[in-house]
Amino acid sequence: MFQQVQSVDASDRRRRRGLFFVGLAVGAVGFALAIQMGVQSNFAAQEMGLSPTGQGILEAVRESCGIFALGALALLAGLAEPIVGAAMLALFAVGLGAYHFVPNYVWLVIASLVWSQGLHVWMPLPQSMTLALAEPGRSGHRLGQIGAAAAAGSGAGLVLAYALVTLAPLAGWPVPIRPLFLLAGAVALVAVAACFGIPRDVRTPGPRIVLRRRYGLYYALSFLEGWRKQIFVAFAGYLLVKEYDTPLSTMLLLWMGIQAIGWVAAPRVGRLIDRVGERRVLVFYFACLTVFFVGYAFVRTPAVLYAIYVIDSAFFVFAIALTTYVGRIAPPEEYTPTLSMGVAMNHVAAVTMPIVGALLWKTLGREWPFLIGAAAAAASIPVAMRVPRRTPADSPPAAPATEPAEYVEAE
Repeated sequence: MFQQVQSVDASDRRRRRGLFFVGLAVGAVGFALAIQMGVQSNFAAQEMGLSPTGQGILEAVRESCGIFALGALALLAGLAEPIVGAAMLALFAVGLGAYHFVPNYVWLVIASLVWSQGLHVWMPLPQSMTLALAEPGRSGHRLGQIGAAAAAGSGAGLVLAYALVTLAPLAGWPVPIRPLFLLAGAVALVAVAACFGIPRDVRTPGPRIVLRRRYGLYYALSFLEGWRKQIFVAFAGYLLVKEYDTPLSTMLLLWMGIQAIGWVAAPRVGRLIDRVGERRVLVFYFACLTVFFVGYAFVRTPAVLYAIYVIDSAFFVFAIALTTYVGRIAPPEEYTPTLSMGVAMNHVAAVTMPIVGALLWKTLGREWPFLIGAAAAAASIPVAMRVPRRTPADSPPAAPATEPAEYVEAE
């Protein structure tokens, strides 16, 4: 009995240690990626002078990496996921830091491909590692905590970037857009180091590629989410900068608000999913996104658009439900290949939508990219309503009377 208790304690410590380092890696990636997202719109529109067409092509090329990530993960299947993650995050760090040096559009595209390929192979790994390390019935809660760690890292990156951007003019220096990319690349290397603290036996020994009919709803929702999300990534921030001359400091403030909301909301949303199931959460999520995208199309007041931009971005925490749905319908050995297939489905849409959106913007007006984004969100609602309700067997077990302290809490 004593040996059994010791074994349970060791297993719990292993889980918590692994989750801590997953959270640390995700937080460092969040720091780097938040700087990229907070600065990218101003960098593209003001520093590089991209047109809507140039912006659309750049995003389409960059997002093609999401499709190639499926093949990369298939080739790397069976290897320790923390080691794969470390290698991919090294690519992410190098490509992001290279933005500091890009002299023209061609090199901008090349640097984007490098960091994007590393990021897209990494994207399903934190989710699959968290599902593998989470206690039974608490996957949503643990994914929410990892989401909170990402938001905390993102918030720290944005606060530092905002301080540098606002203080530089006071000292008579130019606004440091390019040096911020060097900072982001350096912090991404912290995520590389954190991967070596995750247990090496966290790996997917199952099939290299999974494409099954029973995962069809997940694939369809991933495709529609990629359609909608990529319109946001390519054109929402670009709209604020190009049409309303939103300064870099304001964009960073908006992203600070987004990450603050995400830090508070992610664990709560995770627990909500554990309690009520994915179906209700996803229907609510896609219904709200439909309204937001109609707002992008027709609202002309910058302050209202800022509010829509912040709330829309913060709502991404509800997409945790797509991952917990995989954890409910797939066996553990298929977590990573199934999530990877979801990333690929997501990016089939993500590759085409920026180009389609750019053409619509150019020929019909700025409203049309967002209207097709609204259409994707609306189409997701009936698909989400087909997600099976949770059964009592899917519900998490009752929490113990005294629960050990956890490595990250938003409360």
